[in-house]
Amino acid sequence: MTKIAKRVKANNELVDVNKVYTPEEAIELAKKTANTKFVGSLEVHIHTLIDAKKTDQSVRGTVSLPHGSGKTKKVAAFVTESKEKEAKDAGAFVVGGEELIKKIKETEKTDFDVAVAEPALMPKLAQIAKILGTRGLMPNPKTGTVGANVGALIKEIAGGKVNFKNDDSGNIHQIIGKSNFDSKALLENLKVLNQAVLQSKPTTVKGQFIASISINSTMGPGIKVKL
Repeated sequence: MTKIAKRVKANNELVDVNKVYTPEEAIELAKKTANTKFVGSLEVHIHTLIDAKKTDQSVRGTVSLPHGSGKTKKVAAFVTESKEKEAKDAGAFVVGGEELIKKIKETEKTDFDVAVAEPALMPKLAQIAKILGTRGLMPNPKTGTVGANVGALIKEIAGGKVNFKNDDSGNIHQIIGKSNFDSKALLENLKVLNQAVLQSKPTTVKGQFIASISINSTMGPGIKVKL
């Protein structure tokens, strides 16, 4: 515990809580404070000025990080029999149709991170919509997880495509890579994510949309950044 306390204290001393850093400075500082025994991630936290209680002000979208997030995602593919090989060849972790839906309905187990679906399977997914929905796993055309070309959808996700949405406080949290990524790659991922969030601004939100942005390494201090 003493070693952890010393590390946390040393990291905190590196960050000026009253300063808003440039993206380049913030990433270098975040990498410097990434001194856990394992390779952690760099996380971005975007505080928006939406009213999260209003459904017409929700923020959600997808973005393909040019250098990936560094996290391997297990993809479940809900497809018809004719699409099973395509899904498996693309790298899906679990593939199936009605039998898979029945299994999830009975066990309520979802050992995957993302789900994609062929349009023909969407009506059948209504049986487990509550299970998937509460876990953020329900395929949705708006998030690019429903389509006839399931192979392409799976490859996009494996290549760095991520979904983002606001939480109950109007904040968006997203990993932009591992702490051992090249600084330039992290910077590009950060800027692409920020642009995607800006483009997702609800039309009902007038004036300023983003209040603040901060980044941090896993278990590291928050660093304010101006984009």
